[in-house]
Amino acid sequence: MDELRELALGAGDAAGFFPAMYVRVTEDIAARIRAGEFADGERMARLIDAFAGHYIGARTGHIAVPRCWQATWDVAGDDHLLIVQHLLLGANAHINHDLALAVVEVAADVGGLESLHGDFHAINDVLAASFAGVMRDLDRVSRWVGAATALGGGRVFNFSLRVARARAWGAAQRLAALDDEARRDYEDELDQLVSVLAYLITRPVFPLGLGVWLARRFEQHDAATVTRTLLGPAPVQGSDPRQAIGGTGTWL
Repeated sequence: MDELRELALGAGDAAGFFPAMYVRVTEDIAARIRAGEFADGERMARLIDAFAGHYIGARTGHIAVPRCWQATWDVAGDDHLLIVQHLLLGANAHINHDLALAVVEVAADVGGLESLHGDFHAINDVLAASFAGVMRDLDRVSRWVGAATALGGGRVFNFSLRVARARAWGAAQRLAALDDEARRDYEDELDQLVSVLAYLITRPVFPLGLGVWLARRFEQHDAATVTRTLLGPAPVQGSDPRQAIGGTGTWL
């Protein structure tokens, strides 16, 4: 958790937006682990640990940087992109690429892929709840967001999130069935596909492109201010999923 917060505050550009939002999500998951809302809290903490490790490892250079993450960070200094576009770029790489890899890694040690199925889908509820809080704060630095959410943007986002996670589960099922060589080939194919999605996020077609230009006029342009806003309130004790179960795992 602290490392995510440090990466967010130390970015200096829009690369800090996604980890700032990610801190909020992780805090919410930790709270639900403490409340016993998952079938196996320790197993869920391991999944979240492995999931975050893919982002942190790439960001800190501890693992090779996937193309989809590089595509995200290459445009972190592009002041023409909306705050939401930067967040979507991070979510695209993390959910559509990292999640399947993390699930397969953890499944090998906890009884197979199906043992994670229920908790994997339960996270959708956590993400939807986290999204509501993020949107409230985001409206302070992106003044068009509140109106878009009220007009149904929030429901569209939640639906898109469920679709992305369903695809990630499908990718995990495919990866789990492959041998090591075929798995590496599919991971490369997946990375390439998610990189294409990143390009499409940054290049909305007309008339969406015009809408992006107009909406950007109503946004805060100081990246540090946006990052601090997305971080939200100060963390509470026990907000790390590992601490929520008394664990001592590491992010990597």
